[in-house]
Amino acid sequence: MTEQLEPMPADWQRALAVVAHPDDLEYGCAAAVAGWTDGGRDITYLLATRGEAGIDTLEPVRCAPLREQEQRASAAVVGVSRVEFLDHRDGVIEYGIGLRRDIAAAVRRHRPELVITLNHRDTWGGVAWNTPDHCAVGRATLDAAADAGNRWIFPELTGQGLEPWDGVRWVAVAGSSTPTHAVDATAGLERSVQSLLAHRTYIEALTDEDPEAYCRTFLTGNAQASAERFGGRPAVAFELFAR
Repeated sequence: MTEQLEPMPADWQRALAVVAHPDDLEYGCAAAVAGWTDGGRDITYLLATRGEAGIDTLEPVRCAPLREQEQRASAAVVGVSRVEFLDHRDGVIEYGIGLRRDIAAAVRRHRPELVITLNHRDTWGGVAWNTPDHCAVGRATLDAAADAGNRWIFPELTGQGLEPWDGVRWVAVAGSSTPTHAVDATAGLERSVQSLLAHRTYIEALTDEDPEAYCRTFLTGNAQASAERFGGRPAVAFELFAR
């Protein structure tokens, strides 16, 4: 019998979602975000890059502002108005002290109880190789959730007025091949399709399919795949790490 996924914790008010690129959250968990914002929760998006290396036919200096604009529009569809960018270089993000510090600073600034990120492991389910950017940002996010609460790690942040925040209770990893929890995607699924579709320039460069059909097929397929382990309800699955 397939082990069922547990419902995600509901006793929190603020979340910080940290990923590498515009569109990562829309492929990963926008239906869950829509449901959370409907319930009055406050969610901030933090992007390590502006996705400037993501479109082969568009040079980075022109691509970055376009993808930023699409990300802000995409976030608004699911009720997120606060979107920040760190300006690490797309495609060559390096895991290390600088990245951990930047993310820890954001955790201190926004003081979330829940931190969300994307699959940080080498593969997607053992069948497709993950990108170095996803691995670096996901791993750094898991580490920075702890860094943010230790005043002796990055003490320079305190000097900038960012007091330690040890209030992160969970880090939730979307796109994991070993999920433990899930969120009912029913209410947010249609908005998640429109949220991914807001990245139209990127999607039109990615596939020859009709953009809306592509987005709908991908997201509904993922939600239905998780339904088997969530009482038959379409779902967004997460691997949850408690702190």
